[in-house]
Amino acid sequence: MKKELRFGFALMAIILIAVAVFMPWGNLTNGHLGLLMLALVVVAIMLGFPTAFTLMGMGVLFAWLAYRSQNPAIAVQQTLDLMVQRAYGVMTNDVLISVPLFVFMGYLVERANLIEKLFKSIHLALARIPGSLAVATLITCAVFATATGIVGAVVTLMGLLAFPAMLRAGYDIKLSAGSITAGGCLGILIPPSVLLIVYGATAGVSVVQLYAGAFFPGIMLALLYVGYVIVMAKLKPQLAPPLPMEEREIPLPPAARALSAAGRRNALAAFAGALKGRRNADVPMAAILGQLVIVLLPALVWFGSMSLVYRQVTAPLETYDTSGLVEMGLVTGGAERAAEEGPQAPGVSEPPAAEGVEEPKAEGVQEPPAEGVQAPPVQKAQPAEAAAEPAPAAGGGEERPAPYAFWITLAVGTAALVLFYRLFDLARLEIFKMLLASFFPLALLILAVLGSIVFGLATPTEAAAVGSLGGFLLAAAYRQLNWTMLKESVFLTAKTSAMVCWLFVGSSIFSAAFALLGGQEIVEKWVLSLDMTPVQFMLLAQFIIFILGWPLEWTEIIVIFMPIFIPLLAHFHIDPLFFGLMVALNLQTAFLSPPVAMAAFYLKGVAPPHVSLNQIFAGMMPFMAIQVLAMFLLYMFPDIGLWLPKVLYQ
Repeated sequence: MKKELRFGFALMAIILIAVAVFMPWGNLTNGHLGLLMLALVVVAIMLGFPTAFTLMGMGVLFAWLAYRSQNPAIAVQQTLDLMVQRAYGVMTNDVLISVPLFVFMGYLVERANLIEKLFKSIHLALARIPGSLAVATLITCAVFATATGIVGAVVTLMGLLAFPAMLRAGYDIKLSAGSITAGGCLGILIPPSVLLIVYGATAGVSVVQLYAGAFFPGIMLALLYVGYVIVMAKLKPQLAPPLPMEEREIPLPPAARALSAAGRRNALAAFAGALKGRRNADVPMAAILGQLVIVLLPALVWFGSMSLVYRQVTAPLETYDTSGLVEMGLVTGGAERAAEEGPQAPGVSEPPAAEGVEEPKAEGVQEPPAEGVQAPPVQKAQPAEAAAEPAPAAGGGEERPAPYAFWITLAVGTAALVLFYRLFDLARLEIFKMLLASFFPLALLILAVLGSIVFGLATPTEAAAVGSLGGFLLAAAYRQLNWTMLKESVFLTAKTSAMVCWLFVGSSIFSAAFALLGGQEIVEKWVLSLDMTPVQFMLLAQFIIFILGWPLEWTEIIVIFMPIFIPLLAHFHIDPLFFGLMVALNLQTAFLSPPVAMAAFYLKGVAPPHVSLNQIFAGMMPFMAIQVLAMFLLYMFPDIGLWLPKVLYQ
C-alpha cells in the first residue's frame, strides 16, 4: 500500500475512533448529531465521494432527524422545503454570476498559447539573475495564474514547458518542482480569485474589498518565493547553475544587424542616428521609424501617465454654496416652536401638522425626539427659489500647486528612465518586443479587470464580463480562436461552474442542518468556554484550517468550516475581511500539503518518469514554510492587506 493511502486511512481511523470514544451514545442530543454529521462528512469526502452530493445527502438526512425530533408528521415536507429554499437562495446570489465569467476568461487565456512566449521573454529578461529559470517560472506562474486562476492548468502547462528546461540546465529536481507547484497555486490568492468570491459569498464580505485586500499579500508571497530561489541559487550554485552564454544570446533582425554594424549598440542612439545620413541606405525608413516608436514607448507611457496625474493633483477643488438649501422635512418655524415648548409627557406623540394649519400648543406636552437622532439645527425659512435649485459652484477656483511628492516621484522616475535608456541596447530591445507581445497584453487585461473592480468602476460581475471579452479578443489576436477551442472552453467553464454551484447548494443545506441540530451552538459554547484571547483564537482557527488542508481541498474547507468560524469572529473583535485574507494565505497549503496536494499530482502527470512523487513533495516543503512566514507577516502587519481597502473604501 502506498504511503499516501496509509496516511489517509490513518486520518480516517483517528476521526472514527475519536467519534466512537467521545460521543455519548447513551444520551445523544441534537447537538451531538450535528458533530457526528460533521465527522462523517469529512470521512466520506476522504473516501472519495463527491463533495457536493455528500454535503447534500448528509444535510438532508440529518435535517430530517432534526425536524423529526420536533414534529414527525411534517418532517419530510419541512426537509423538502428546506432543500428548495436553500437551492433557490444560492441560485439567486448575484455574486456567483462572476464565477463562470472569470473561469471562461481563464480558459480562453490558457488556450491562447501565451505561456510559452511569456516564459521565454521573462527568462531572457532575467538571464543575469541567479536561478533565472526558476525565477522566470515563478513570475510566469504568478502572471498566468492571475489571468486564469486555474491551478491545474498553470501547473500542467509549466510542467510541460519549464520543468524539462530546468532539468536540462542542471537544476535540482526538488527546487524545480517546488517552484512550479508553488507558483501555480498563486492563482487562488491573487485576484481575480474564485476562492475570494466563494469566501465573500459564504461570509457576507464584499468581494471588492477582498480583491483590494488580497492584492499586496499575493505580491508579497510571490516576492518571498522569488527571494528564496535567488538566495538558494546564490548560496548553493549547484542547485541552479547559471545559463551558458549561448543560451542568453538573442538573434537580431536584419534592420538591427545593419545598424549594429555601424558601431552603435544603444537602441535609442542607433535608431535616432539612423534618421539622417547615408549609413541607413540598406534599412527602410519605415522600419527605422517603427522601431524608434517602440524604443520611445516607455518614455511616452511614463510622461503621459505623469501628465494625467499632474492634471488630477492640480485640478481646482469645486466648492458649492449650500447656504440656500433647506433640510428635507424641516417645517418653517418648527424648530423655533420646539425650542419654546416645554417637555412633553413620555410616549405622547403628535401627528404632523397639515399644511397651513397650526395646532394649538399643549402646555407641558412635547414630542419625544427619535432615539439616536439629533434635532436639526435652527434655520430660518429660505425663499422657494433658493430651495428649489441647487446653488452654483462658488467660482471655478484656482489651480492647486502640485505636491512635493509628485515632483519627487517625477524626478526619481525620470532618472530611472534615463538609466534604462543608457542600458537599453539592441538585444534588450528584442526582449522588450517579446514582452510587448506576451507579457503586456496579459498585464493590460489583468489591470483592466482588477482596476475596474478596485476603483469602483464596475462590479465583480461586470468586470468578469469585460475580462471574458478581453480573453476572447486576446485569443483572436493570437489566431488561436476557433470553433473547437471555443467549444472546449465553454464545456470546461460549464463543468467548473456547475461544480462550484452544486458545492454552494450542498454547503447551504449542510449548514442549515448543522444549525437546526444545534451543532453551531455547541461549537460556540466550547470555544467561548476556553476563554481565549483573540490571538489564541486566531492561532487555533488557522491551525485547524492548516490541518484540514492535508485531507481536504480549499473548496470543502470554505463551504463546510467557514460557516462555523465566521459567527465567532464578532466575539473576538476580528474583522471578517482580515480573517478572509489569512484564510486565503493559509489555503495555499491545501494544494501543497500531502496527501491531497493536487498540485503535486498535476505535475507528476506531466513530469519525466524518473521524477518521483516524494521528490515533488519534498520540493514543496520549503515553500509551505514560506507561506507560514507570509501568514506571520500579515498578522504582525495587518496593513499589508487592510491598507488598500481603507484608502479606497473608507
